[in-house]
Amino acid sequence: MDKEEVKITIHKIIWYIVIFSIVGLVIETIFCYVTTGVIESRKGLVWGPFCPVYGVGAALVIIILGKFKNSYTKLFIYGSIVGNIIEYMLSYILEAMYGTRFWDYSFITLNLNGRICIKYSLFWGILAILLVKFIQPWIDKLIEKIPINKRNIINSIIIIYLTLDCIATVWGIKTYQTRVVNQYYNVQTKEEKNNILKLKTQIEDILFSNEKMKRTFPNLRYIDEQGNEYYIKEIINAN
Repeated sequence: MDKEEVKITIHKIIWYIVIFSIVGLVIETIFCYVTTGVIESRKGLVWGPFCPVYGVGAALVIIILGKFKNSYTKLFIYGSIVGNIIEYMLSYILEAMYGTRFWDYSFITLNLNGRICIKYSLFWGILAILLVKFIQPWIDKLIEKIPINKRNIINSIIIIYLTLDCIATVWGIKTYQTRVVNQYYNVQTKEEKNNILKLKTQIEDILFSNEKMKRTFPNLRYIDEQGNEYYIKEIINAN
């Protein structure tokens, strides 16, 4: 354990989530462009430049592995393990919240239920070293520059905003999925049709139009009653 272990506060955790959600979005967007030649949204929330999987993941890695910051080996090994656990759990949580998967590694060898894979386990280990050893000290200095007398109100605003953003995202994705299925897909049950009619309102059309949601979440999937998965954008494009 490090003799000079840095104290992790709620104030720091909030800013870890915000900062790394933004940084993660930038990295994910660049990675997508480099590997596919396509620039498309990798956002995780409907409002703001956030990919919270990275923010939450980075914050948890820092909290859990901070005591090993003097050992590259432990950071890499434990980072790979902790990163996989975080990614696997977040995959289930996000699917439960949004009714869809945000990533699927089924096409990559040595994967577990398409939620994690060996390839990205190595990335988690490297990321843990970079985060805890090099990036965290620099980020901490920036966070500490926020005036103490303004921290509570700023942090409260951030928490409220992100909470509303999460609620809006769940609402928007569900609206988008059901609207597209109603318009383009063969809805099979009367109950599902009634639920779709309840969701389709003028306010939802304005806030979460098909164009906006397709642009923001281009890789959303729809899972039918038989468990088959379809990209929503493909359902739209096929009609």
